[in-house]
Amino acid sequence: MIVWINGAFGAGKSTTARELIELIPNSTLFDPEVIGGALRYLLPAKHLAQVGDYQDLPIWRRLVIDTAAAMLAEVGGTLVVPMTLLRQEYRDEIFGGLAARRIGVHHLLLAPAETILRERMAGREVPPDLPDGEMRVRQWADDHIEPYRAALASWLTADAHLVDTSALTPYQTAVRIAEAVGSGTLPACDIVQTPEPTAETLASGVLLFDEQDRVLLVDPTYKAGWEFPGGVVEPGEAPARAGMREVAEETGIVLDDVPRLLVVDWEPPAPPGYGGLRLLFDGGRLDPESAGRVLLPGPELRDCRFVTEREAADLLPPVRYERLRWALRARERGAALYLEAGVPLG
Repeated sequence: MIVWINGAFGAGKSTTARELIELIPNSTLFDPEVIGGALRYLLPAKHLAQVGDYQDLPIWRRLVIDTAAAMLAEVGGTLVVPMTLLRQEYRDEIFGGLAARRIGVHHLLLAPAETILRERMAGREVPPDLPDGEMRVRQWADDHIEPYRAALASWLTADAHLVDTSALTPYQTAVRIAEAVGSGTLPACDIVQTPEPTAETLASGVLLFDEQDRVLLVDPTYKAGWEFPGGVVEPGEAPARAGMREVAEETGIVLDDVPRLLVVDWEPPAPPGYGGLRLLFDGGRLDPESAGRVLLPGPELRDCRFVTEREAADLLPPVRYERLRWALRARERGAALYLEAGVPLG
């Protein structure tokens, strides 16, 4: 399993983590900042200059997942990870990727009072080889106070096990965490476990519409980006029935009738993805009562919304948007379309 220690910059995550691995048998420290440092040597400088934080790089988030899984496969036991995560979509992507590999994550938040936090930040050790190091490190920490407050107010305290460290030393904090882990009072995060594909997959999505003919898009917790309700078709399962099942599991909406096929889209492999066939079905128009029954928040969905075709273009990746666009045309014409990478053929 993984014990993920979250908190603002200067909350004492790294110090607590070093104490914790002495208290939890067969535990290993993994600091994802090492990956951020390595990317400075792996990626072009122009590419790095496009982001202000290495967490914004998709490669960083994927390498955190892959490295954590590889370390656990190598050494087993418990992985202790001290890392600030303030953006919920990044937390969902990383924890969801780990859950897909059947790795449970126990999420803790070190939350000292802000006055104490600022005192610790002021006294934080600065790397000697960093030009203007003291100013840069402290400015970096100060800049993240407001995002930390926003995360606390919106999702962080509800998601993580909070430990008030205002009056605790790092060792005392580690003892509390070790006791919580050992006693089983710290459950693993409730996040959907969707195994990563090892070959091409068949997936079914269902388009649901409101009375204004806007289409429902969902924001899954287990992967980044907006999607259609739906998911991978299980072996031996009819694709339309799989779409109905996924809609019920994700949204709580039960479709009475088998939806009509709109498009079949072949998605080419794009490593690390394998691609496969993507089907979109017409789930029909929902009445206001049904539309208001979508289950949120939940283990599968972070958010959902009904959007126009133009609004969908700003939310969906290009190929997925093209799939939606042609599905809407097929719905208007009453005839299904065959696509390859979002482009109709025949």
